[in-house]
Parts: sequence; C-alpha cells; structure tokens
Amino acid sequence: MKPFLHEDFLLDSETAKKLYHQYAKDMPIFDYHCHLSAKEIAENRKFANITEAWLGGDHYKWRAMRSNGVSEEYITGEKSDKEKFVRWAETVPYLIGNPLYHWTHLELQRYFGITEPLSAENADNIWERCNTLLQDEAFTPRALLKRSNVVALCTTDDPTDSLADHRKLRDDPAFDVQVLPTFRPDQAYQIEKETFPSWVQQLEQATDMAIDTYHDFLTALARRIQFFHEAGCRLSDHSIESSFYREATEEELSAIFRKKLDRKILGPEEAAKFRSAVLLFLGQRYHQYGWAMQLHIGGLRNANTRKLHLLGPNTGYDSIADFCYAEDLARFLDALDQRQSLPKTILYCLNPRDNYMIAAMIGNFQEGVPGKLQFGSAWWFNDHHDGMKEQMKALANVGLLSRFIGMLTDSRSLLSFTRHEYFRRILCNLLGDWVERGEYPADFALLEQIVRNICFENIRNYLDMELSND
Repeated sequence: MKPFLHEDFLLDSETAKKLYHQYAKDMPIFDYHCHLSAKEIAENRKFANITEAWLGGDHYKWRAMRSNGVSEEYITGEKSDKEKFVRWAETVPYLIGNPLYHWTHLELQRYFGITEPLSAENADNIWERCNTLLQDEAFTPRALLKRSNVVALCTTDDPTDSLADHRKLRDDPAFDVQVLPTFRPDQAYQIEKETFPSWVQQLEQATDMAIDTYHDFLTALARRIQFFHEAGCRLSDHSIESSFYREATEEELSAIFRKKLDRKILGPEEAAKFRSAVLLFLGQRYHQYGWAMQLHIGGLRNANTRKLHLLGPNTGYDSIADFCYAEDLARFLDALDQRQSLPKTILYCLNPRDNYMIAAMIGNFQEGVPGKLQFGSAWWFNDHHDGMKEQMKALANVGLLSRFIGMLTDSRSLLSFTRHEYFRRILCNLLGDWVERGEYPADFALLEQIVRNICFENIRNYLDMELSND
C-alpha cells in the first residue's frame, strides 16, 4: 500500500516519474483563465483566516457541503468563519473519489506543510495552524503567486471595467507577475436578460458616448476592445449556453436592439440572431488585434431558481446542459473564416459527450499557427482525473496533443495553483503509459519538449507574450 499523496502520486511507471520530476514539476505557470481578483492582488491584503482564503466564493466546496447535509447558514450564511471551516472539515473525509479531496490536501501540504488528512477531529488544530501562517508575509496574495511559480495570469473582466487595478500592478516595479485582463462581454450579447438596458448605460459611461443605435453599440464595444488591448489584454472569453448562430440583416438587428432598449420582450429567435451578430462582430475584432477567443459552451446556469433569488448567481446551482450545437459551431467558425477573420480560438465543452465533436471540429479550421484552434482543458465538472485524461485522449486521437496549451485553474482562490501539479502528473502518467506499452518511443529529448510545451511553452507562444522568465 502506497502512502497518501506520496511523491509519485498518480505516476504509475518509471517513465511517468521521469517525465514529471525531471521535466514538468518545476515549469512556471501561466494561468490563462481564472477568476482571481486583480483588486485583491493589487491591495495585497492578508487573509483574516483560512475560510476567507479557501472557502469564500468556492461553489465547488459549497456543493459538496450541501450534498453532505450541511445547512446553508454554515456555507453562505451568517455563521462564523470558524464554524464554516469546521463544517467543511467534517465533509472532507466523505469526498472519496472527488478531486476536491486531492486538491484540499495538495493545498494543505504545498502551502501549509500539513500532511495529515483534514477531518472533524483535527479541524481546530488545522484552523489554528493555517491562521497563524496566514499572518506571515509569505501568504499575501502577491507572495502566494510567486511561491506558486506563477509568471502570468489572466483574470476575467467585464468590458465596462476601468482596469485600474491591472494598471496599478503593471506599473509596480517591485511586482513582476503579469496580471492581465480578459475581455468577457457576456452581457453584451445576452440581450434576452432584463439587465441588458442597464448594462448598455454602463457601457455609455465607460466610453463617454451616447448609445442610441445598434451601430453606436458596436462602436462602443470596439472602443472597449482597444482599451483592453492597450492594458495588455490578449484574450476574450464567452459563456455560450444556447443556440448561437443565426443569420440576420442590419435592419433586423437594429430593430431588435431598439426593441430591447424600449424594454419590450424579445423572442428566442430574435435573441439568437442578436447573439450571433455580436459574436461575429467581436470575433472579427479579436482577429484584427491578434487575440485568442475562448468559448465556454454548455453550462446550464441557475437551475435552482429559488436559490438564485435567495443567494444570487455563481453560488453552486449550475450544471451541465445537453443542447446540440455542432452545426451552430461549424457555421459560426466558418462565417468568420469566410471573412478571413477567424481568430485563434479555444473551445471548451461542459458536456463530456462533446469531447470528440470539439476535438474533430478544431481540425476543420487549423491554418497558419500551430494549434490555432484549441480544444480547451477539461472544464468545471470535467476538471478531475478522468475528465482531464479523457479530454487529452480525445485530442490525441483526432488531433495534436503536443500542441495543446494545457491547464488553467478557472478558480477564485489563490491557493488553487496545485491544480497545475495535478494536471501535470496526469499528463505525464498518460504519456508514460504510452511509452511503457511501446506505443511511442522512449525518445526523452522529444518527450521533454512535448511535456514542457504543454505545461507552459505552448500557451506563452500561442498568446505571443514576453514573460518575466524570458
């Protein structure tokens, strides 16, 4: 029996061990998609306790606690931070088979030096030990990034954001981790939502221009793209939750836009036409600026409407949608390609049944840039051992795994960078298994290049960025 989380955890062969320990382990991290707060990093404030650093905003953990029967007052409610931590500690032993069990203990080991499994019995002791360490300068947000070997990360930002905190970090000579914005314009094309007219008003304020027509709206979006580009942005991100390709005339789109500003109800087809047109416009702009476009497809948001009204969005009540979108996706990418304006594109699917569809789709539009279209890393409900492995196998079977841009955290926590270690171990074990079975030669010079590229070099080259380790 092997010890828990031992040095060769998830590494089943000598080849896998060599690939991980010699090539992958110490590679820097470029976390190109996360939900960290630039403000939190800029202010560099210390965390009051481990609950604040670990449980706040983490709906993965919240879902697990609810499944374990924990009352909401100990999750998002008014109970004290210590009481919330204790309820999490009580839940952890029951997470067998869940990646949260591995992530929890990797974080305790790597950041706090705590090797014993968390439970109700040692919750008080671990609470005190973690909180004492969190007061040390090594646990400020900026120090945690450096300790994690992060050289760059991309946050997720609304087009109306001032990006003041990003500028503050960029202009600080004492801080050399690049914290870059990502253009996330979901509210620009989710015209069916009641909040759309008020968001247009925010866009007016951000651009200092009146937005009365559809043409004005596109002009304002173009200005914000330029603003983000000047702030170092090289990525956009989009949540796609329903049909997203319909053709429409300028006259139709203008009428749809005006109708919504007048706070009239739109039909599903009108919303789909507007969504498609805005995404096509944005895609062409991204191509113009050399950006990469991310599409996160297949989330079923806010399934529990009662809890949505009580707690708001992003509180753990989302799941996997099952709508079919292969034809929409092909027509959308083709429309951009026909205009010779298809940007570098990263596609993520939430439903694992779509793995091979996405892996095959990207092969239709590869041109000019190695891995121009990417099958993004296993996302959200697929972000576990099986999900990561199956995503990489699908990509390898019908595409080029060696051009894969690798892992990201998609996290709101500064303690989550051990997920890169988790991914790298799974990657090296997969490659090592192929070598051990004679399916790939034991050419370690080439294997080293492949491992290092997937861990870091591919994403740095993909976004054409100069980083502090260069």
